[in-house]
Amino acid sequence: MTWKDKVAVVTGAGGTLCSEIAVDLAAKGMKVVLVGRTVEKLEKTAARIADAGGVCRIESGDVNDESSMQTIADKVAAAWGLCRILVNGAGGNNINALTTNTEYDPREITKEKPGDMRGFFDLDMELFKSVLCTNTVGTVIPCRVFARQMAEAGGGAILNFGSMNTYRPLSRIPAYAMSKAAVANFTQWLAAYLAPANIRVNAVAPGFFVNERSVKYLRTPDGGLSPRGENVMHHTPLKRFGEAKELLGCVEWLLDDDKAGFVTGITVPVDGGFLSSTGV
Repeated sequence: MTWKDKVAVVTGAGGTLCSEIAVDLAAKGMKVVLVGRTVEKLEKTAARIADAGGVCRIESGDVNDESSMQTIADKVAAAWGLCRILVNGAGGNNINALTTNTEYDPREITKEKPGDMRGFFDLDMELFKSVLCTNTVGTVIPCRVFARQMAEAGGGAILNFGSMNTYRPLSRIPAYAMSKAAVANFTQWLAAYLAPANIRVNAVAPGFFVNERSVKYLRTPDGGLSPRGENVMHHTPLKRFGEAKELLGCVEWLLDDDKAGFVTGITVPVDGGFLSSTGV
């Protein structure tokens, strides 16, 4: 596949994983559009790309806002041409949308409930819906906006982001788990829908890669493993967390029309064996 000068859009490009993907795409010669809400994070990614001689531009916007995404798409098309690659990496969770307990505790519906306990019945539904929206609608909207350009150009490739929750829900994070299962389902639907437009749609499902969000509950302040981190290791045959660069091979394959031209509608786990092990 010829990567040089093709336009790639990466949402969530300031994050741990997608910043690495953006840098790699630029290194392949693509013109990379860095999309995110926090310009300071995008600037760090842009600096890495510039230092390596790559080409990129920063576009601040909310993936939940279709008019914002359309404005970005129009600006990029006028300056660089039509989008051919979309990496939908924007998303996330909210710590206040997590339960503190892993299963129902009778105290959570009584006056004796501990002040630091947040059960299923205590979850803030506005935050719950916000997580759902960020990860689902925030995937759908960029697909609508940029796949239109791909269809006009004659083809392209979309990469969505699932997680281990795509396959089975992890404890304490119902909203995030629900949303990531939805992303895989939408990836399949969109792959079938866009096939006549010569647009392939796949997803990657990272296992446990430590980032700014997950480090808070996978590690202790001194750098050790938290109880949840220890549990993850107990279920991970490779006995370590993933590094962002270890996602690049799978991403390149899924986006490459020569190497994966007959691949569409799948979600590939990159998880150190997590899904293969029950821990027993």
